[in-house]
Amino acid sequence: MRAVNHWVLAIIAVLVFGGSPAAAQKLPVDVELVLAADGSGSIDDNELKLQRQGYARAITHQLVLNAIRGGRHQRIAVQFIEWGAPSSVEIIVDWHLIRDKASAQAFAAKLVKAPRKVFGYNSISAAIVKAAHEIKTNRYEGLRKIIDISGDGPQINGPPLDVVRAAALKAGITINGLVIAARGGRFSGPASAGLVGHYQRQVIGGPGAFVMVADEKTPFWEVVLRKLVREVAARGQSPARYLR
Repeated sequence: MRAVNHWVLAIIAVLVFGGSPAAAQKLPVDVELVLAADGSGSIDDNELKLQRQGYARAITHQLVLNAIRGGRHQRIAVQFIEWGAPSSVEIIVDWHLIRDKASAQAFAAKLVKAPRKVFGYNSISAAIVKAAHEIKTNRYEGLRKIIDISGDGPQINGPPLDVVRAAALKAGITINGLVIAARGGRFSGPASAGLVGHYQRQVIGGPGAFVMVADEKTPFWEVVLRKLVREVAARGQSPARYLR
């Protein structure tokens, strides 16, 4: 019980009392997006490489760039983190302003070159705490604030997921999910209906929240592409317009 109380107090401190630049000093963007990818022990080095390459390919795709240009400010702020154990949630690419192909390619280049940093097993809740704190304390002010959690397994340890999720939603952050089953025949995580249900009931939340599944039927990067277009597309505009 004492350990749980410690986690709850830490969550409140980060999400409620954490410092943040004055709103007037923040740069307006259409979306603040934290891509929180699974870097835990169930992801081997080849799978981690394939995962990062998939995000890099998707975020530089013309469909994503078209969605960015369709926004009010025509720019988004993106950060890429990887998560494993509660004590191992790391920034892989820090906040990066993406407004055109060159800025997207710069983000992608950093992503594929970064060394592996994460160890241990599945604390989705710790990933949400870290991502929410990064959104609260960055120098951007998004019309929408999104954490995207991707993983091939459920919450195992760390702060209480229900408390973390509720705090993030109260802070105006939407949480989306990407459940990983198999990627290009190489990934084989337990993305059963039970895991999808876990994400739907206990992980995602907020306006328009959704879960997608990456399996052997579609290349991983194509699923990420559809997810990014859906997240970047301005509210009130159908993502389908960018996928034609």
